[in-house]
Amino acid sequence: MSSRSALWRALLALAVVALSLWITLTTPPRLGLDLRGGTRIVLQTEDGPTARADAAATDRALEVLRKRVDGLGVAEPSLARSGERRIVVELPGLRDPREAADVIGRTAQLTFHAVTGTAGETGGPAASPDGTRVLADPDAPGTFLTLAAPALTGDGVKSAEAVLDTQGGRGWTVDLAFRDGAAGTWARLTGAAACAAPGDPARRVAIVLDDRVVSAPGMQTGVPCGAGIGGGSAQITGGFSGQEARDLAALVQGGALPVPVTTVEQSTVGPTLGADAIRASALAAVIGLACTGAFVIVVYRLLGVLATVALLLYGLISYAAVVALGATLTLPGLAGFVLAIGIAVDANVLVFERAREEYAALGRTGGRDLRRPLATAFGKVWSAVADSHVTTLLAAGLLFVFATGPVKGFGVTLAIGVVTSLLTAMVITRLLADLTLRLPAVRRRPAVTGMAGLGRLRTRLTRRVPRLMAHRRRWLLTCAGLLVAALAGIGVRGMEFGVEFTGGRIVQYTAERPVDADAARAAVTAAGFPDAVVQTTGEHDVSVRVRETGDAEQTEIREALTRVAGPVEAERDDLIGPSLGGELRTHALLALGLAVAAQLLYLTVRFRWTYATAAVAAMTQDVLLVVGLFAWLGKPVDSVFLAALLTVVGYSVNDSVVVLDRLRELRRRGGGVPLADLADRAVAQTLPRTVNTGMGALFVLVALAVLGGDSLTDFSVALLAGVVLGMASTVFTAMPLAVALETRNPASPAGSGGGRGGGPAPATRRRAGVPARDRSGAVV
Repeated sequence: MSSRSALWRALLALAVVALSLWITLTTPPRLGLDLRGGTRIVLQTEDGPTARADAAATDRALEVLRKRVDGLGVAEPSLARSGERRIVVELPGLRDPREAADVIGRTAQLTFHAVTGTAGETGGPAASPDGTRVLADPDAPGTFLTLAAPALTGDGVKSAEAVLDTQGGRGWTVDLAFRDGAAGTWARLTGAAACAAPGDPARRVAIVLDDRVVSAPGMQTGVPCGAGIGGGSAQITGGFSGQEARDLAALVQGGALPVPVTTVEQSTVGPTLGADAIRASALAAVIGLACTGAFVIVVYRLLGVLATVALLLYGLISYAAVVALGATLTLPGLAGFVLAIGIAVDANVLVFERAREEYAALGRTGGRDLRRPLATAFGKVWSAVADSHVTTLLAAGLLFVFATGPVKGFGVTLAIGVVTSLLTAMVITRLLADLTLRLPAVRRRPAVTGMAGLGRLRTRLTRRVPRLMAHRRRWLLTCAGLLVAALAGIGVRGMEFGVEFTGGRIVQYTAERPVDADAARAAVTAAGFPDAVVQTTGEHDVSVRVRETGDAEQTEIREALTRVAGPVEAERDDLIGPSLGGELRTHALLALGLAVAAQLLYLTVRFRWTYATAAVAAMTQDVLLVVGLFAWLGKPVDSVFLAALLTVVGYSVNDSVVVLDRLRELRRRGGGVPLADLADRAVAQTLPRTVNTGMGALFVLVALAVLGGDSLTDFSVALLAGVVLGMASTVFTAMPLAVALETRNPASPAGSGGGRGGGPAPATRRRAGVPARDRSGAVV
């Protein structure tokens, strides 16, 4: 590359690295609740008697909830509207979701009433058409108060504060301050009550919250008749505890919700579990990166060292990008970082393998310039690198649009990782290589660069190209047999859907004593939950999954486990409502369907429809095989598994695109060589890249599977299967199918071939009696 181009690349790389380092050192990451602990609640607004639950009503409800959450005293809470009717509430550090849900989800309609009389037990609570009510007297069990229509509502309350009354001996109370207009109404209400005779129920004023009398104080003898209580203040008493008083103050302070809300999702994670996940994922990233770097160095020598440095810078830049964008870093997001390391390796491997080819071709013509073959390689692989990264970005984008919670974070970090890998491979690696190859000591010893030889595998494949396409029907039949086995697993064993897709509740407990799975299962069954799924995830850990979502049922399960394992503590608590579970199932299928359609459309534009169909068919096969594997193994299918599937979609197409891109290139200069032979050559020339890239990804995934903890084990297993199947399906499904489709539907004589021209080039050289050769010197 020119000196001016090199200078601009150097300045760009230096600026990006310096900015990333500054952001990393000065800006703390925003951790998700699954990493720092806390409670996440998703509320859904419902149509009320007088208001429709549209976006405007949901926004008003959000502001009311924000005031209530502020009253809870939670540090750094987060509230946001999701869609038209959903509100996502994140409460860091709050371990009791029942407390939060009870306070923030209530309608909280506060009203003040004159008491007109009492009723016995037969009176019962009721409401009349003119607004009067009959509600239970909190000071006299079995007695009911007859209340007049509301004289004042909670909208007139300016502030509410929980106060400990040490002088009057009333304990915890809630002190109210009224707005200007409401203060006069309050004075008239209390003044009218003060005119009643002592002992008359009409001397009391009822304070009602959500159709329940929380306090009905009587007017003291010092309150003048008709004048009432001035000053615009009142006090709610009722034998509250400190927490009850604070909760009531938060409800009153927040005001009434404009529309009712229901809890559709709830998740609680203990801080210890989150810290363990961070350590495990970080260790997996370090080990995976170290193994990948060592492998690349062994295979590509000096270029491998430069690629490893670029990988380290990739980690720095991608992390800084997440922090700078304010994205929430979740546990699947950490997995996305680790996985993107394998994707970042792919572009480097593509360039290095092509540089070996170009160097070998120049060597036969007498050239020994090290920078020339590398520059040529960067230019020729750009198309394949761009296509493979775009296909992965499509999967990441679908995750961001359709996923919820932590899995959305995985889509964000995966997308950032893909974009960053393009920068590090095509700019930073190229810059480092160009500067290094200028050194006289390196130019005198080309063998140390890793470009001087094609490698053992590539040399053997060049000498004797495997004739795989001659048996393409056999490979397609074998793949069809594997598909039948996978579909049989889905049909026979069925899918074990997680609570995200079925609705229900799953709680992970930690016990003081070792937990026996059979004893725990028997105890939960005896408690009245025969359909519960009880699993031990460690010596002291047990998870219980049930369809029931109520807190009373969870209390019974907890007591049952305590009897067999000693005191237990909930480390994680996930609740999904049935309606949300059905919605997530629909979104999962829609995301997979759109992934297939998006890949097919993009590849049709970039290639011919025959190539696109072959690549998408191989990808679909990989997805079904992974789903069938999980069906046979009985592993749960949840939102994290969906993230793994969409990643398999991107990785599988990524691998097929590289090989099909090489086939397209060979056809453009291949003369009259049969398509099947060109396909064999394309596989032989790209197989080293496929193996080396796959090994880089496998190192990372094995580290995640072993060290990533229970929450990432199934995720890693799905991706391990997807990577292995993706490498195999490219050779044994995508290429045979592409050859079969192209044979039946040949490109036009002009060689349009779709995209950048995939049709065969005119065989002018062969008609002249001159055998065509590719750039590596092999006869094509």
